[in-house]
Amino acid sequence: MKRIVIIGGNAAGPGAAAKARRVDPNAEITLFEKGNFISTGTCELPYILSGEIKDYKDVVFYTPESFYEEKKVKVYTKHFVEQIDRRNKRISVKNRETDSSFEFNYDKLVIASGSTAKQHPAFVKNYNNVFYLKSVDDYLRIKNYLDNNTVNNVLIIGAGYIGIETAEAFKILGKQVTVIDKAAHPFSGMDSEIKALTAEILSANGIEFKGGISELAVFENNGTVTKVKYDSVAYEYDLVLIAAGFSPNSQLAAGARLEIGRWGGIKVDSKLRTNDQDIYAAGDCIEVQNFITGKYEFMPFATLAHAYGHTAGANAAGDNLFISPVIRNTAVKIFDKVLVSVGLTSAEAESMAFRFSAVTAVMPNLVKVMPTSSKIFGKIIFDKGSRRILGAQFLGGSEAVGYGDLISSLIYQKADGNVLSRFNYNYTPPSSPFVNILSVLGRKIEGVK
Repeated sequence: MKRIVIIGGNAAGPGAAAKARRVDPNAEITLFEKGNFISTGTCELPYILSGEIKDYKDVVFYTPESFYEEKKVKVYTKHFVEQIDRRNKRISVKNRETDSSFEFNYDKLVIASGSTAKQHPAFVKNYNNVFYLKSVDDYLRIKNYLDNNTVNNVLIIGAGYIGIETAEAFKILGKQVTVIDKAAHPFSGMDSEIKALTAEILSANGIEFKGGISELAVFENNGTVTKVKYDSVAYEYDLVLIAAGFSPNSQLAAGARLEIGRWGGIKVDSKLRTNDQDIYAAGDCIEVQNFITGKYEFMPFATLAHAYGHTAGANAAGDNLFISPVIRNTAVKIFDKVLVSVGLTSAEAESMAFRFSAVTAVMPNLVKVMPTSSKIFGKIIFDKGSRRILGAQFLGGSEAVGYGDLISSLIYQKADGNVLSRFNYNYTPPSSPFVNILSVLGRKIEGVK
């Protein structure tokens, strides 16, 4: 009987376990998770914090018991895998409740250890009112603090996806919110138009943004941060949330001398094998190949982790599946707007030495006479010679998500941007515009010399 061991219980790990069970019904499959929960939603956490999702239990999709009942996979939560012994094909595991350790053998191993929140050097101590938002456990700590303390002024450090989403969540809860970032503008990786529009949206919704903050000084009282100093001024805050991004959690793999890539993620091949033929890896702990550039990157996306987890689990159980390079396609809600980014930004295209150009447009998302009509901004980046689409960004209503998916499919087909002007777009006054922004962008691409 094959013994398959999976390390990590968020998105990729349970996906790998479930798929391995389907491929090999007779295998002994065991999953170890260091936290208190498995199979949880993480992208939903800001909306649990805001109260839009009423109960955190709604995003805990399995318990260890229900996972075993349905998948016949034994799950150990609160168990931390400390070491991988590749020579003897076994792992060392610490039970976090009893502080005892034991060894566990494997025939095939899947590492799905995920990612970790980046620490901020000014907050190295464990302050009572400084938090991250990476897991359900993190949410519960924040919720407990809010329930038992007076919190009026909130500081969020980092103006990326999590920072902006949590800023809105705290605003919904009635807090005064300040967002700071070392970059001059929010969403520092996006194109200039998106950064400017996002700053406008934050300001219009009562979020104070301060950019270009490079140094912080922390003032505390009995382990609680009372003030944070920047720009030569010490400001009072009741709660601090650090949203400085994520890093691949690859320390366990590195300790086992598995190959690590440029971005700190585990190197894998097209079958998600590491440099050890009996060890696979999937999820936020690995690096994936960018479809457009062919380069390997860190892309911590839940949907990708789930899909790759299935592939890793299937192959660990004896299947022969392959992964494909990835087109980055992300979206984030910013109050009543949605930001979508697909493929490369202008800065990325420039860094990869593409000879590129870009077109922009601002159009109504519905017919102007409709009461819910609003503006949508769109930008398409394309190769000047071939006109091949390299990337796009949209900021508007929920229709932006559909535009992003269409652009992603065209990038996959290596289509030129001119084709956008030749499509027949749907039109109905309450749901779509008379002239689609994609058609306008396509005509502008045709006009670029």
